[in-house]
Amino acid sequence: MGEITLVRHGETEWSASRRHTSYTDLDLTPDGERQARALGGVLGGWRFARVLSSPRTRALRTAQLAGLAVTATDPDLAEWNYGEYEGRTTADIQADRPGWDIWTDGCPGGESPAEVGERLDRVLGRIAALLDSGDVALVGHAHSLRVLGARWIGLPPAAGGRLRLDTATVSVLGHEHGRRVIQRWNQSAPPPPGADASAARH
Repeated sequence: MGEITLVRHGETEWSASRRHTSYTDLDLTPDGERQARALGGVLGGWRFARVLSSPRTRALRTAQLAGLAVTATDPDLAEWNYGEYEGRTTADIQADRPGWDIWTDGCPGGESPAEVGERLDRVLGRIAALLDSGDVALVGHAHSLRVLGARWIGLPPAAGGRLRLDTATVSVLGHEHGRRVIQRWNQSAPPPPGADASAARH
């Protein structure tokens, strides 16, 4: 049975400033484009039966620069709908709503954790048969892919809060002795010579 490779898109202006970005369709920054190209070195030896992407520009551009040929877009791979919190940082939201936690509270005018979980469960259901033909790559976003990782191993959507996922990273979901497991998580490409390897990636 094949594996599922998760690819988070490269940096955008809003991800760099930690602003919640779901339906706002942003391009990658120059650093984000460099990150995405570097992923080609991580993914270059893999062959995928299918490559599915979020329809957002930042995901499709990351796939292109990483050398992945997208076979279809899937709206269920879009980022968590942040509703009224679109474009705001967690600190800003918590100034108005102390103690707010997306993993338990969701977003007014957007999605609840249960709704995001149902959406990503649909993705897993659709690709189950594809894994008989080989590995599948999914290109998407931080919160939605974190929920997908949690759901893969049978945990509730809120458990995605325990799975940090940086920009332009690769994670792998697979099986061990018939059980669903996380084989690799949040792997970034090595930085180019002279780059700051300790720089945060959001």
